[in-house]
Amino acid sequence: MESGRAQFPFPYQPYDIQEQFMHALYSALDQGKVGIFESPTGTGKSLSLICGALSWLSDHEEKRRQEAAALLQEGEAALSTCASTSSSSAEPDWITDFVQKKAERDLVSKLKEEELKRKKREERLEMIRNNVQLKYAMKRKSSEDDEAFKLLQLSKEEQTETQGDQEDQELIVAEYESDDESKTRSRFCAAEEDTDDDLVEEHVAKIYYCSRTHSQLAQFVHEVQKSPFSKDISVVTLGSRQNLCINEEVRRLGSIQRINDRCIEMQKNKHENQHNEEGVKRKRGPAKAVCPYYKASALQQMRDDLLGTVHDIEQLLKLGRETHSCPYYATRLAIPPAQLVVLPYQMLLHEATRRAAGVQLKGQVVIIDEAHNLSDTLSCIHSAELTGAQLCRAHSQLSQYADRYKSRLKAKNLMYIKQILFVTEGLVRVLGGKVGQNPQSQTTQTGTEMLTINNFLFKAQIDNINLFKLQRYFEKSMISRKLVGFVEKYAGSGVSLHTQSSSNKENRRTEGLNRYLQTLQSNQSATPVSPADQQGSVEAEKVLSASPMMQVEGFFMALTNSNTDGRVVVHRHGTLSESSVKFLLLNPAVHFAQVLKECRAVIIAGGTMQPVSDFKQELLFSAGVGEERIAEFSCGHVIPPENILPLVLCSGPSGQELDFTFQNRDSPRMMDETGRILSNICNVVPGGVVCFFPSYEYSRRIICHWEASGALTRLANKKKIFQEPKKANQVEQVLSEFSRCIQRCAADSSSSLTGALLFSVVGGKMSEGINFSDDLGRCVVMVGMPYPNIKSPELQEKMSYLDKHLPHSGGRSPGQALIENLCMKAVNQSIGRAIRHRGDYSSMVLCDRRYARPATLSKLPTWIRDRTSAHTSFGPAFAALRKFFLEKKQKQL
Repeated sequence: MESGRAQFPFPYQPYDIQEQFMHALYSALDQGKVGIFESPTGTGKSLSLICGALSWLSDHEEKRRQEAAALLQEGEAALSTCASTSSSSAEPDWITDFVQKKAERDLVSKLKEEELKRKKREERLEMIRNNVQLKYAMKRKSSEDDEAFKLLQLSKEEQTETQGDQEDQELIVAEYESDDESKTRSRFCAAEEDTDDDLVEEHVAKIYYCSRTHSQLAQFVHEVQKSPFSKDISVVTLGSRQNLCINEEVRRLGSIQRINDRCIEMQKNKHENQHNEEGVKRKRGPAKAVCPYYKASALQQMRDDLLGTVHDIEQLLKLGRETHSCPYYATRLAIPPAQLVVLPYQMLLHEATRRAAGVQLKGQVVIIDEAHNLSDTLSCIHSAELTGAQLCRAHSQLSQYADRYKSRLKAKNLMYIKQILFVTEGLVRVLGGKVGQNPQSQTTQTGTEMLTINNFLFKAQIDNINLFKLQRYFEKSMISRKLVGFVEKYAGSGVSLHTQSSSNKENRRTEGLNRYLQTLQSNQSATPVSPADQQGSVEAEKVLSASPMMQVEGFFMALTNSNTDGRVVVHRHGTLSESSVKFLLLNPAVHFAQVLKECRAVIIAGGTMQPVSDFKQELLFSAGVGEERIAEFSCGHVIPPENILPLVLCSGPSGQELDFTFQNRDSPRMMDETGRILSNICNVVPGGVVCFFPSYEYSRRIICHWEASGALTRLANKKKIFQEPKKANQVEQVLSEFSRCIQRCAADSSSSLTGALLFSVVGGKMSEGINFSDDLGRCVVMVGMPYPNIKSPELQEKMSYLDKHLPHSGGRSPGQALIENLCMKAVNQSIGRAIRHRGDYSSMVLCDRRYARPATLSKLPTWIRDRTSAHTSFGPAFAALRKFFLEKKQKQL
């Protein structure tokens, strides 16, 4: 059957390649394929995705409506004609008739019910869009109190019932009844299928769109707002509490884990207060804080508002402040009726996070954008690391928790807590340390060891523990969260100090914990880390989190992977606190398989998806997807070919061969030659030049060398110099200064400066998701080839895993192919930043003779590769560069 549609709504006349893209996308969605779509940056990929996918969604809905109407008609017709059937059996005719008609009656009533629901949904959306005062939310039978509790269930963060008159009741884990998975009905954790029908709506057919960063998601939402579908589509953007919380008291906690813990604690307090109001006597003491933005009626109202109009995260925060309701929970409430859900990778690709957010993939469409690093992303999301300091701290806290409450904990709870302590002790032992002593002062033998999961469990002597049951206990008892509350209450190391005015005996009980935490904190940097600093945030989490048991739980979960799919790396760094155990996922396909299996169709899109063969092998074939389910689409660029000039330089101005291998790149001759190349480029290129180095370390070394030799001063005479900042939250500031400087230079022709030069790092903060359009990036220079560190044990293990499990092709092993692909993907991402629209032009200079190898050239995107020329000497290359910019200048005059 030929599926497709003649025309697609589009905000302007689409390019031919956009038309082709939308037709291919529509067809892939209609036939339930796994599509790999490659469309270079600057070709309007987002709009093509939006218009193609939403056209399919509206057609699909219409088709389902018509099919349902036809079935309904058929069913009613069959019911109305009572066929007089003679029955030879002993049963009376009316029984036979009843049995025959029952299936038809059931079908008709089901179809009628669905039709009624659909009509209600559409009328409601229409009302919202026309700003009619909504009474719907107020007409609920249940009180606001009950609704707040249902919301807790919806977010899958169930709290234990609190009695309110027993001290510390909320910190005690509830009775854990049985190990039998099929029978366990723990009183504090409702089964997933028991969600409340009144609050949780049925999920409509929808598209889940996910991308890497929040800025990429915001760009996508802006494209939806520009599209012809903006008025008719209900869109919801999901994010973490860190991105969506509007309670300033909680926001300023910075670390994502502290924000999560505080938010959940406030909800629990609200639920407690409701019980107290119902006549339960409350114990003395200060009133517990509740969140003023967490009110069921306001959340319902906000949910309706955000379904009626398309909002990005900034607009969501603004709306939340105006309506005094929480954007985090309102967006989760809006998932079932939304037609387009925009969310970050983590939320879609990680099963536990997906479940907690209420994302259901069964029969839906998933679009994964910026997917060039999808397998790395999957591996990172499912990997876990623990330091010796965290393990010791978790052990100390849990043992003191068990000690304090042993008389109030049931036997099953104590048994599992002892098992957790036993496993934690085993992990510390593997690192060469002992629990109960300060990890800072314990020395360990330096070295790195790579183990399979089973060997690691044997080495730690924890192979007799059922980690699956332990994982289930963590989930059901929520012991990690209880521990956070315990530590905050008694240690004073957490968010707020819950001072105890009770007996000294109590203070003595936790004195050890207090002392221990103080020694840890005094040894760790107390400087606050900005939440936006991506690199720092991981460290900040380790320092700031009140209890590291969450991380321990994550590591235990990772150990339940299949023995062949992962490895455990044991790093010993002199002291126990610095040593770490890290779980490394080698087979990302196992976690992606579930997404591929549940979804109707999955579209994997990116600017540079090459080489597709390796991608298919590692992620799709390994996950059990057959070749017949895969659809591929790749297109060129919309710019005229003469608007790009890609050059490969094999030698510099003085004839020095450019070979930035690890052995040669630090030689002063090589660094001086690079400075001369840049100096020449800055003389002829107008506006902005972006220079990418293979690593932060090399960038630092070469810039120091240029400072000493005076090369940096020569460069600064032509272009103002900017460097990629260390912290992610400073990127915007550096970029806006870089941009302003270029604009000033363009406006002031008398200035000696012709623009700006930005030093950046491949794979750093500037090489992805940032546009160097027009004058911001008239030339992109790539210094050397950014190969990953081949000596890294993790990478070596991944290579040997691929060599063992994937077929060899073209005379090279899958491990070697991985190294080359990682390098060239990084190059493609960086140089693709320069061309952003049809009228843009730019040159790309690849400085390294290795780029001239045919195998390497073949990994460049087609639209760049077809125009690339390799030059053995610098003169002709420089002449071509000068000519390119002179021609562009004359065209503009």
